[in-house]
Amino acid sequence: MKFATIITIGDELLIGQTIDTNSAWMASKLNTIGISIKRRIAVSDQWKEIWSALDEESKQADIILITGGLGPTSDDITKTLLARYFNGELIVNQEALDNVIDIFTHKLKRPLLERNLKQAEVPSTCKVIPNKRGTAPGMWFDQNEKIFVSMPGVPHEMKGMMEDYVIPHIQKRFELTPILHRTLLTAGIGESFLAELLISFEAHLPSEIKIAYLPNYGMVRIRLTNADGRAQEKLDACFENLKILVKDYLVVDRDISMQEYVAEQLLASKKTLAIAESCTGGYISHLITSIPGSSRFYLGGITSYANDVKENILNVPKSILLEKGAVSEEVAQKMAEGARLKTGADYGISTTGIMGPDGGSVEKPVGMVCMGFSSKDKTISAVFQFRFDRKRNIELAAIHALDFLRKNMG
Repeated sequence: MKFATIITIGDELLIGQTIDTNSAWMASKLNTIGISIKRRIAVSDQWKEIWSALDEESKQADIILITGGLGPTSDDITKTLLARYFNGELIVNQEALDNVIDIFTHKLKRPLLERNLKQAEVPSTCKVIPNKRGTAPGMWFDQNEKIFVSMPGVPHEMKGMMEDYVIPHIQKRFELTPILHRTLLTAGIGESFLAELLISFEAHLPSEIKIAYLPNYGMVRIRLTNADGRAQEKLDACFENLKILVKDYLVVDRDISMQEYVAEQLLASKKTLAIAESCTGGYISHLITSIPGSSRFYLGGITSYANDVKENILNVPKSILLEKGAVSEEVAQKMAEGARLKTGADYGISTTGIMGPDGGSVEKPVGMVCMGFSSKDKTISAVFQFRFDRKRNIELAAIHALDFLRKNMG
């Protein structure tokens, strides 16, 4: 087993101004090829902190991956530090220079500054990793049988380098055994209840197979892992048994999102969808349209925040709005039906609720959401109660609405 450490550099990561998504993505890709992640750490834009991290992590891991600090401004010191750390000097790499000139001259059509040209400087002791998506090249160092790789902190650029260069070269360098995972998605049951349901299953798992519970927004993924990669049949048998035990809550036996699964089902059945959203403010539509090919089944959405929009566009009767209130099952049903009829979709879903922090009452507390589903055969509704802050309530409501759709479409 080979081990890797991921070092992310930047004050913005430490003060919460930027969320580190790079580490999670890199860890997932490395794990797939058989590299175990030893540690993930973030350090500030300080020479001493970066240097100390390199010293410490080189004692722990075989591969040290670094992102950040390669930009053209004064706070980007990674490249200068790496030149010193690996006993080199900064030199101009002609391929990187040609890339910078091409981007500014032909693609961006902007004037070139001296600081832009300095992006082509690299330590003389590194192998240069071309950046096909930006100006800052990556750098590969070999020292004491350890690999150090420095890449830009821009996720799009880093991912390109990882996929095109870093992962293939790591696979050539080491004889690796892939780490095997089997993951399923459940809904409608909490993590602790799942654990209770699977007490006996866990107790009888082979020692080389580990189980993990991964809760997120009203769903729980369960992952089985075999780290040595040599017991696929045994892992598959355990996974089949697991699916039987959680069958009442099983959404899909693959590691995909709720929206991806719903999209698959709509495409497979050649059915179409329309959405009417009030309290979720278009978030469900965002999740759906993040799926490639969603235009083949998603006809459109109506964000009907105001009662006038519910009445005049979705044809929710004014009498129902006055008698039951905007947050009611009756209104949710009419919204879903209105979205379906207005667009000609096979299915319509809707949300109307109180996300907080204000606006609740004893009868209709903050976190209450009414959801509607409509098809040519039925129009139904359900009520959910969430208990978190506004952002999380919206995210939970969106996932529950998609699950409500999943359970009711034919």
